[in-house]
Amino acid sequence: MVRLDSPQIYFSLLFTISCSFYNPTDSEAVQLTEKTFDNTIASTELVFINFYADWCRFSNMLMPIFDEAADNIKKEFPEAGKAVLAKVDCDKESSIASRFHITKYPTLKLLRNGLPAKREYRGQRSVEAFTKFIQKQLEDPVKEFKQISELGKLESDKRIIIGYFDRRDQPEYSIFRRVATNLKDDCQFHVGFDEASRQMHPPGNPIIVFRPDKDRSTDLDETYPGSLSNFDELHIWAQEKCVPLIREITFENAEELTEEGLPFLILFHSPEDTDSIKKYNDVVKNELLSEKQSITFLTADGKKFAHPLHHLGKSEQDLPLIAIDSFRHMYLFPKYEDMEIPGKLKQFVQDLYSGKLHREFHYGPDTDSETENLPTNPPESTFRKLAPSKNRYTLLKDEL
Repeated sequence: MVRLDSPQIYFSLLFTISCSFYNPTDSEAVQLTEKTFDNTIASTELVFINFYADWCRFSNMLMPIFDEAADNIKKEFPEAGKAVLAKVDCDKESSIASRFHITKYPTLKLLRNGLPAKREYRGQRSVEAFTKFIQKQLEDPVKEFKQISELGKLESDKRIIIGYFDRRDQPEYSIFRRVATNLKDDCQFHVGFDEASRQMHPPGNPIIVFRPDKDRSTDLDETYPGSLSNFDELHIWAQEKCVPLIREITFENAEELTEEGLPFLILFHSPEDTDSIKKYNDVVKNELLSEKQSITFLTADGKKFAHPLHHLGKSEQDLPLIAIDSFRHMYLFPKYEDMEIPGKLKQFVQDLYSGKLHREFHYGPDTDSETENLPTNPPESTFRKLAPSKNRYTLLKDEL
């Protein structure tokens, strides 16, 4: 028999009473459906979405907090199309949930100009934290310079994109700013208007240039060749410039990289070894550009990431070496030197897609012989352990 004055009963009754007085229809949080979803994210600069399920008690606990934050944001940013806090009932709108790979509840995702941010929200779940998060996201991503000479003194560990415009109310600048909003985590954006940029472009013909992170010389700036009136075209160009084809994985960015959901092709190298990095870069750029939507190209300091090497049965003495981490298993490229044989590394990647790597790890090399292949034990992925925990905030539906 359960005592009515027990702490569990007390908090259960308190929660039930508070929910009975809570009316979610009074909130400024917008309930999205399959019919309204695409139009909302296309017409709003910033959409912060609470993907929830009614059966999940964590979703129910979060709802009044999220709704109150929505009220705050509506008061602070009343302009139509600026910012919306929205909700998706994942049981009723399963197609939207599948589209955004929602597997736990509640999940909070940010969309900028219709495109999802790299990371889901994992900050504090409070009205104040949500409000500050949206305020931060809506800060102007573009820094204005008043004189051309200022561009020679830019300091940034990010790559830089610079816009030269006649005036702030040009339609092309509006598109430039939207792109900057989406890519501000990867690039630093600067702009000059009127006299500040006049010597860099003919009147009425604004230009946008890219400046690599390693070289601040304006002589090496690369001019955007496409239409300044086309958001998608400019965004694709800027994204390719801001996000390097080959990135270095660190313990600081590993979570973000795993969240992109693509397998890793990793060159493990010694800290002082720059030659293998250059060769790897050349092969990837010359042979694997067509694979960039399907796999993430990385380099890793083999000394810092000794643990994955150990799982592969290797050590620092075996560097450099190349491996694929599929987030299920790790697959070792047989011989590093073969990377420079045309087509060899690309075939290794394609063998991942075809399932050959997984099959051979379990049953031995493919042969034409009818002899039964002996099973093997492929090393498990180690980088998936650096990914966000599935249970960090809530429960999976199949755990109930």
